[in-house]
Amino acid sequence: MTRPLTGGGAASGIDERHPPIKPRRVSFDWSATPLHWVPGDPLATHIINSFHIVLPEGEKWFIQCVKDARPHIRDERLLEEIKGFIGQEMVHARSHQGVLDQILETNGIDVSKITDAAAKGNADRPAQMAALKERNPRAWRRRLRFELAAVASIEHYTAVLGQWIMDNDRLEKAGVDPTMLDLLRWHGAEEVEHRSVVFDVYKAMGGRYPTRVAAWVVSLFFLYWALIGGSLYLMKQDPTVTKRVTPLRVVRAYRRSVRRGHVPGIFKLLLGEAPVYLKPNHHPSKVCSTPRALEYLKQSPAAQAAGYDPY
Repeated sequence: MTRPLTGGGAASGIDERHPPIKPRRVSFDWSATPLHWVPGDPLATHIINSFHIVLPEGEKWFIQCVKDARPHIRDERLLEEIKGFIGQEMVHARSHQGVLDQILETNGIDVSKITDAAAKGNADRPAQMAALKERNPRAWRRRLRFELAAVASIEHYTAVLGQWIMDNDRLEKAGVDPTMLDLLRWHGAEEVEHRSVVFDVYKAMGGRYPTRVAAWVVSLFFLYWALIGGSLYLMKQDPTVTKRVTPLRVVRAYRRSVRRGHVPGIFKLLLGEAPVYLKPNHHPSKVCSTPRALEYLKQSPAAQAAGYDPY
C-alpha cells in the first residue's frame, strides 16, 4: 500500500492542521452502475461494498458523538470545524445509503440484518446517554471520550483509504464504474479534509493516550469484522456468484484483487498504520495531503455538479 502523502500544505497555502471544511451537496445516478462495479472481480466489489453497509449508520454515530461533545468545546475554530464535519458526514451517510437502496437491494442483496441493528443502536443511544449523564456525569464523560477515541481511530483509517483511492490509477485501468469511483474518491477527499476534527474534539474533552490506544484496539476489530465479515456476507448473497463461497476460494480471490490494485491489503492496512496512529505525539494533520484532496475535488463530477467552488 502506498504511504499517504505528507506535507505540501505550506507550499500550497493550506493549513494542514486546520483546512476549511465545506459540505458539498453531491448526488449520484446509479442507474447505469452494475452490481459488480469492479469488472470481473466480485470479491473486490463486495469488500468495498462492506463500507457501504456500515457507513450510513456509522456516520450518524460519528455525528452523535461530536454533537454530544460540542456544548463542552470552547475553541471557536474547532466549533466551526465541527459544523463542517457534521455537514460532510450527513451527505456521506445519504450517499452510501443510495448504494444500498439502488444497487444492492435492486440486485436482491438484503443487508437489513446488519443495518437494522445499527439503526436501532443509533436510535437508542441518545436516551441511554442522557440517562447516564443524569445518573453519573463522570461515567457519561468517560463513555463519550472512549467513543470519540474510537471514532478518531476509524477516521484515521478512512483518511488513509481516501488517500489510497485518490492515488490509485489502477482502478481506471481495471474499468471500475466511473460513478462509483467518483463517490469513493469524493468521500475519500473529504475524509482527508476533516481528518483532524474528531481527534481534536477528543483532546479537547480531556482524552488521554491510554484511552486512545484502547479505543484503537476496539476499532481494529470492528474494521476487521466490517471488511472480512461484510464481504463474505455479500458474496454468499450475491445471486451471480454460482460457485460455493469457501475460505480457500475467497483467500485466492482476495490475493488476486490485492495484486491487481483493486483493494488495499487489509492486514497491511490495519496493522501497518499502528506505528503511525499510536505514536504518543501523533496528530492526523501529519498524514495525508489536503492539497491532493482539493485537487481531486476540483475535478470530481459530483462535486462540480454540486457547485463546488475551490477556496
